Amino acid sequence: MESVTAALSSELLERHFGYKTFRPQQQEIIEHVLAGNDAVVLMPTGGGKSLCYQIPALALDGLTVVISPLIALMKDQVQALQGNGIPAAFMNSSLGYAEEQAISEQLHKGELKLLYLSPERLFAQNVMDWISGLNVRLFAIDEAHCISSWGHSFRPEYKKLNAIKKRFPNVPVIALTATADRAVRGDIARHLGLKNERMFVSSFDRPNLSLAVLPGVDRWKAIERIMARHAGKCGIIYCGSRDATEKLATKLQKIGVRADHYHAGRSSEERNEVQDEFISGKLHVICATIAFGMGIDKSDVRFVIHYNLPGNVESYYQEIGRAGRDGKPAETILFYSYADVQGQMYHIDKVEDPQYKAILTAKLERMKEFAEAQVCRRTILLSYFSETTAEPCGNCDVCKDPPKYFNGTLTGQKALSAVVRCKEQLSMSVLIDVLKGTRSQEVLENKFDTVKTFGAGGDTSAFAWMMFIQQMIQHGLLEIDYKAHYHLKVTDAGQAVLRGERQVRLVSPDTIKERQERSKKTPVAMAAEPSHASADLLQRLKDLRKVIAKEIAKPAYIVFSDATLIDMAVKKPADVYEFRLVNGVGDHKVKVYADRFLAEISAVRTVPV
Repeated sequence: MESVTAALSSELLERHFGYKTFRPQQQEIIEHVLAGNDAVVLMPTGGGKSLCYQIPALALDGLTVVISPLIALMKDQVQALQGNGIPAAFMNSSLGYAEEQAISEQLHKGELKLLYLSPERLFAQNVMDWISGLNVRLFAIDEAHCISSWGHSFRPEYKKLNAIKKRFPNVPVIALTATADRAVRGDIARHLGLKNERMFVSSFDRPNLSLAVLPGVDRWKAIERIMARHAGKCGIIYCGSRDATEKLATKLQKIGVRADHYHAGRSSEERNEVQDEFISGKLHVICATIAFGMGIDKSDVRFVIHYNLPGNVESYYQEIGRAGRDGKPAETILFYSYADVQGQMYHIDKVEDPQYKAILTAKLERMKEFAEAQVCRRTILLSYFSETTAEPCGNCDVCKDPPKYFNGTLTGQKALSAVVRCKEQLSMSVLIDVLKGTRSQEVLENKFDTVKTFGAGGDTSAFAWMMFIQQMIQHGLLEIDYKAHYHLKVTDAGQAVLRGERQVRLVSPDTIKERQERSKKTPVAMAAEPSHASADLLQRLKDLRKVIAKEIAKPAYIVFSDATLIDMAVKKPADVYEFRLVNGVGDHKVKVYADRFLAEISAVRTVPV
């Protein structure tokens, strides 16, 4: 049975999406869901989450209902599916009565394979009863981190989604997200009421992305240098305010960069136009708020800049993940200033719920620690998502300009031992009290002053201990349990240090200021990559794509992605059979587009030299 399912899913992948092989874990997830099981899928941006429910939707004989949080995201995904000849639709507030009635009729006739709804729409009036009358075979919960108050974009409506499993106990549910730490992962399965679910966690490592943090002074001068080394290449600059996106785009235009701004204050028509021009390559740089990026299929983004500090690591990781989706080198730069921290705190202070405010504050603190880190930044990101790596990455600013380390194994063992002896009931501040031998109220109330390691670090300052403990968290030796009063937990890697099986490298606080001065240096420019595609042919294919996109009133990537056009320019197919072998060309697109693109390729091939 498994081999039959595997063969079917592979055939559907090639027929509808034009890909010959699955990415890691995709086929395993698809087979698990097709067997009628629930699943939680954590896969980084660009990892191919959507296929994990779209292929099952095509294989099953009924309807797949997709819960998605954003109207723009629904629209993009439905357009992409329709562009591949897959019958799909969304129902949200952007549709008129006649449009909804037409979709409803299609659903009752069994003509649609996927229906996208927001959680608000699912629970409106009698929509759940209406869905019960359809042949629903699968529910997919996209952006599932929204279900948890520990997630970076919590939506209360998502917590009601446990009604799905109660109403449809025998229909499998797949929950998907690109960003979820350990606390959020547990919440997703629990709040949805999943049964015997399997957790699929892909690696969060994106080794092709360089990581750098620069001081938030003279940002414009640094941006000018970045633009110079990425001239003519596409990038995204995330800003903390709408005003900043507009001003920065204007400054870029004045130095000859094809740039524009994108934020929720612009009309939907303006946003769609800017997005489409960026995807087609007419615009090179988008200056945007966090409103931009969800579901965008653009593989050749060569840099992502954060003009301001994001409020949490999840948002930062999701946004840098929009760079280098083609697997080629890409650069990410974060500007960091204390003014940005204050700005984030200003917004957090407006939150009324004290528990949620505490969560947001803790997550901002972790983002701040990342920006101030003196250890490999990739190690920090991976440890945040409970993934460890034995070696520094060599592709971040800390690795390229390393601080002075010392063997801090004994120092680390003191801290880890104190955590274990106090039964992992210590926050960072109380751990420092225990190590310093300070009889604070919490230390005395819990009798932490009786453990063997009490006062074991009395000769080290409290500030130094704070720096060392932060580095141990960044190394993945300790974890913060946000749900247990922010207590520190020793990880498997930390246990290995305690057993003497692993050493710890730490940075002395005295060297940090010196390195911060050196961090003002511009990151090393990346060498240009050779291309086997004809630049002239590639441009002609992009121009043709733009013409067709205008004819069908769809974004350019709905026709073909940049990656597909590059593969087409490299392979230069001469007939329909060869055109079908281009990566990203399925049966539907062969029927619709083959003649025009083959004619363009033929015209270039026959031009006299």
